[in-house]
Amino acid sequence: MSEPARLCILGSLNMDYVVAAPALPRRGETLLGGPFATFPGGKGANQAVAAARLGAAVCMIGCVGADAQGAFLRNSLLQEGVDVAPVLERETTTGIALITVEPGGDNTIVVAPGANATLTTADVDASAGAVRGAQMLVAQLETPLMAVARAAHIARSADVPVLLNAAPAMDVPGPVLRLVDILVVNRGEARALLGAHAPADLPSLAMALLAQGPRRVVITLGDQGAVYSAGASFQTQPAFPVEAVDATAAGDAFTAALAVGLCEHGDAALALRFAAAAGALACTRRGAQPSLPARAQVEALLAQR
Repeated sequence: MSEPARLCILGSLNMDYVVAAPALPRRGETLLGGPFATFPGGKGANQAVAAARLGAAVCMIGCVGADAQGAFLRNSLLQEGVDVAPVLERETTTGIALITVEPGGDNTIVVAPGANATLTTADVDASAGAVRGAQMLVAQLETPLMAVARAAHIARSADVPVLLNAAPAMDVPGPVLRLVDILVVNRGEARALLGAHAPADLPSLAMALLAQGPRRVVITLGDQGAVYSAGASFQTQPAFPVEAVDATAAGDAFTAALAVGLCEHGDAALALRFAAAAGALACTRRGAQPSLPARAQVEALLAQR
């Protein structure tokens, strides 16, 4: 690696309130949980930290509240080496996520967006230099779609590739998807984009997503790995077997590592393998950002396989 990948990550910053439970609660059910913990999180911030630990130079665009949680989140990113100059403070509450984790690592998450919902197109315009100076723009859907679309427009006008992790699941208009170079989704998110007529088999599902406008598609499959498609090309990447305890940030680790790998060498197969290893390692520790692996850990796992 001659020089670090340069990523601009637009997304959410949340405080995660996590409780361990014997199982995920059913509708109307009250469970007696186990240990409770608080961690820095948010899909955008998680991906920023993940990329920084993998050696990337990262700039983060987002919003926090004018409260102790917001100050904590900014400081956490600073300690990871992330440029937080475009992280704005709003006179509202910082976003929070309520997370329940069962013994196998599966979880449920409810997010109260707070300051994340206040990110505007004007805010993005003010940070246009950060977008144009990156090798890749990475975004998710925990901030307003108009802000994501504006950042994607700026990136495309500067020939900066756009990676969209279309999570949480929602319908994304075609004009936005046509700005995307790499779309990363799980099965549920893919179905949300395609509606009731989403194909069941993976090759057809990937082709249907490509028909919406993105140039490349990655579908993550949890412990079954991931698939990649770029038109006629279709590749599979098995998951790395690990003892999972908390999968909260696995998708964020995967997405960040995929972006880093593509920026460093452009080889999709190698980037997928790198991403799968990072995602697997993120399942082996509790908490979102505490679980995100360093590059040396990812490379050690790759060397073992």
